[in-house]
Amino acid sequence: QVQPVESGGGLVQTGGSLRLSCAASGRTFQSYTMGWFRQAPGKEREFVAAISWSGGFISYADSVKGRFTISRGNARNTAYLQMNSLKPEDTALYYCAATTASGVVVRATEYEFWGQGTKVTVSS
Repeated sequence: QVQPVESGGGLVQTGGSLRLSCAASGRTFQSYTMGWFRQAPGKEREFVAAISWSGGFISYADSVKGRFTISRGNARNTAYLQMNSLKPEDTALYYCAATTASGVVVRATEYEFWGQGTKVTVSS
């Protein structure tokens, strides 16, 4: 099992950047596909980005493509989400999740382990 813990959220102005981190306990972190999801107030949770265990397969939601970058450091049991050119519509609670499913997984229902979330607020 892994237990993801997110950090790095905060308040930033439009056009700014933030880097979210997801530290995952457990010896087999490198076996898990990692994903980032977000949930804005009054909206459903949505897929943001995912990265396979090897880092060789990556997927992004269209809304963040070209602005966000997902990466992972298996030696440090950590996944990252670099967010650039932030917009007010990126404001949400951002969750890190892990799954044993192989490849790139975009559906939230396939993720087995979830963090508590870190809040990102982008002011206009």
